[in-house]
Amino acid sequence: MKHLPKHLRPRWRYLAVGIETWPDASIPRGAFQRSLWYAAQNLLGDPGSADADLTVVTYEFGDGAGEAIVRARRGEVDAARAALACVADVDGEAIGLRVRGVSGTIRACEERYLGRAAGVRDERDVAFESESRRAYSRDGAVDVETPDGFVGATDEDVSR
Repeated sequence: MKHLPKHLRPRWRYLAVGIETWPDASIPRGAFQRSLWYAAQNLLGDPGSADADLTVVTYEFGDGAGEAIVRARRGEVDAARAALACVADVDGEAIGLRVRGVSGTIRACEERYLGRAAGVRDERDVAFESESRRAYSRDGAVDVETPDGFVGATDEDVSR
C-alpha cells in the first residue's frame, strides 16, 4: 500500500499538558486516554470528537504530578483544549490539567513545554488543625493528609 502524498496527509498539532493530582493517586495512561475520549464525546458529540481525533502520544505520571502530549488535528486545537478542560477526574481520582502550549511537532513540544514537571516533592510532618499530620510539599503547594483524604494548603497555612 502506498503512502499518501504529503499534501493529502492529515496535519496535527501537539498539546503539552501538565497533570496534577493528590500525591497518592495512581493514574495509568489508558485511563487518562479513556477519560479524554469520554470528555470529548460528551462535549463535542460523535462527529466533533472524530474530527478532533484526540490521542495521548506520550504520558508520564508519578507522585501526583506528570505531563502528557495530546495529538489533535490542525484546526481542532480549541476543541481539544475545551475537552481537556472537561476532564475533572480519572477513575475516581480528582485531576487538574493545564495546557502548557501547542506545537506543530512532537520534538518542538517536548523541547519547549515539557521536562518541567512539578518540583521536587518534600515529605514532612506539619501542624494542621491542632494535630501533627503528614504533608507533601511541592512548589509552595502543600497537600496535608487527613483521615478523610487530602486537603490542599499553602506553606503559610501549616506550621512545622
